[in-house]
Amino acid sequence: MSDAFQAIGAVLQDYFDALYHCDVNRLERVFHPAAIYATADETPFLHRTMDVYFPVVAARESPASRGEERRDHIDAIELAGDNTALARVRCSIGARDFVDLLTLVRVEGEWRIIAKIFQIIERAA
Repeated sequence: MSDAFQAIGAVLQDYFDALYHCDVNRLERVFHPAAIYATADETPFLHRTMDVYFPVVAARESPASRGEERRDHIDAIELAGDNTALARVRCSIGARDFVDLLTLVRVEGEWRIIAKIFQIIERAA
C-alpha cells in the first residue's frame, strides 16, 4: 500500500506544479483524458472536460510568473482499493484558495486524476 501512496503523492506534486506554472503538458500527464472538472461555486454550475479545461489553464497568467507564494497541501489520500483513490488537497491561485477532491484511478499501472471537484474560498487581499 505504501507504494500506492508514494505514486499518488508524486501525481499530486505534478498536479500542484502544473497549476503553479500553468503547464498543460504536465496536466495532460496527471489527468486521465476522460476526466471531469466541476464546481458548484460558479453560476451556472461549472463542468468541463479536459479539452475545454486545458486551454483555460494555458491562457492563464501563471502564479509562478507573478511570484505568488505556494500554498499546496495534501490533506488526505484514501485508497478505496488497488485501483481507486480519493485525495483531498488544497492550493491557491491569486486571491482564491481551493479545496480539491480528486478521484484517481490506476489504469495500466499509472495513477491519473479522473475527477476534480472543488470548492472556492475567496481570500482577503
